[in-house]
Amino acid sequence: MTDIAALLGSDAESLLNHTCQGVPRESLHLPGPDFIDRVMADSDRSPAVLRNMQSLFNHGRLAGTGYLSLLPVDQGIEHSAGASFAPNPRYFDPANIVELALEGGCNGVASTLGVLSSVARRYAHKIPMMLKLNHNETLSHPAIYDQTLFADVDQAHDMGCVAVGATIYFGSHESRRQIMEISEAFERAHQLGMVTVLWAYLRNPAFKQDGTDYHASADLTSQANHMAATLKADIVKQKLPENNGGYRAVGFGHTHDNVYSELTTDHPIDLARYQVANCFMGRAGLINSGGGSKGHSDLGEAVRTAVINKRAGGMGLISGRKAFQKPMQEGVELLHAIQDVYLSTDITVA
Repeated sequence: MTDIAALLGSDAESLLNHTCQGVPRESLHLPGPDFIDRVMADSDRSPAVLRNMQSLFNHGRLAGTGYLSLLPVDQGIEHSAGASFAPNPRYFDPANIVELALEGGCNGVASTLGVLSSVARRYAHKIPMMLKLNHNETLSHPAIYDQTLFADVDQAHDMGCVAVGATIYFGSHESRRQIMEISEAFERAHQLGMVTVLWAYLRNPAFKQDGTDYHASADLTSQANHMAATLKADIVKQKLPENNGGYRAVGFGHTHDNVYSELTTDHPIDLARYQVANCFMGRAGLINSGGGSKGHSDLGEAVRTAVINKRAGGMGLISGRKAFQKPMQEGVELLHAIQDVYLSTDITVA
């Protein structure tokens, strides 16, 4: 097992022993082996959706825990194939993307229509697949920041996917259209029995104020989570909070003093706990993203994010670039280290 405390370094004491007070753990619907029976069975999800959710829970090293470790590789469109795969050219071949997810013990693999369809007959029965429906492409010049549908839900169903994923840039001028598109897509996915996962991201130049970027502030990202759950996302993907007070800094929208004085503190687990609270107190599972690859610090950062997510009450981690932008064995080791956090009985919900 990974030496988690050693990787956390000087933050180990603070992260491993913190107790949340503002939103206590007793108020949450926490992940666990019985999550579907205990939580999802209250919803209007069909038996087929519950079955496919269970297939995600039953795969990989975290099988039977109620936690998820997912490998997302849609960056060939989002960031360009060259920027994404030049550090390790083997991942230009979609088969190696799925092989990394298998070798890494992931619960599932998320990627594009082209990637998954090119190898679906070889792998759809071996690992749960999630088709990412929309993307922001970066070849248009000048750059625009919009999510465009590259696939439809029926294509995901026909190739054997158990889930679909999508991004909405909440706060952007295009968000209202994206909300309508993804609401319809998620309804169709549920009709076909597939799980829905929303990348609930923020995009607006006004979210940067006085040198501080509030795109990852706890209060603004949490509102994005709340809207994602309202759109019937079964799982919400969100960036780990980096600060708080985005509403106040931007000077727009609505918030409440209790958000800052009672429900949160500056502690990273408290900030992530507020994200979980806005996922209907955990009825929609929160998975945090792993972020970009920085090289030698990737392993420690991935483990830190996993500890914060788990102790906050989250459902797992979805980490891509930190794993696939390095030799496969190193990527496998990083994914296993993330999973070791969720397998550890010593790391409990704060």
